[in-house]
Amino acid sequence: MSNKKQNLFLRRRLRVRNRIKQYSKSRVRMSVHRSSKNMYVQLIDDSVGKTIASASTRESSLGKALRNNVKTAALVGKEIAIRAKKTGITEVYFDRGGFLFHGRVRALADAAREEGLKF
Repeated sequence: MSNKKQNLFLRRRLRVRNRIKQYSKSRVRMSVHRSSKNMYVQLIDDSVGKTIASASTRESSLGKALRNNVKTAALVGKEIAIRAKKTGITEVYFDRGGFLFHGRVRALADAAREEGLKF
């Protein structure tokens, strides 16, 4: 990644995080990380500083032969929504980090919304 792309990514990540911090007094933050091989998502309570629930493509409960594509991201989104319901969380703030809301990140968000998570 070139230096310009890294700078743009970092600026986007800080901009998103600062907006979330302004409004996330009562809600939990759903943080998404997308690598070249895996997807990770966490539900974080920033007032306490603890992770409440997490899901990723590396978990054996989702399946072993998963690729990093849109379908897999949708599976992770459904799984995190199910785990959020088990802990009593219905509303979150979506923290996409510096990643664009497109492709795998969008598929994860749409699947979580379909399962009843509000953001």
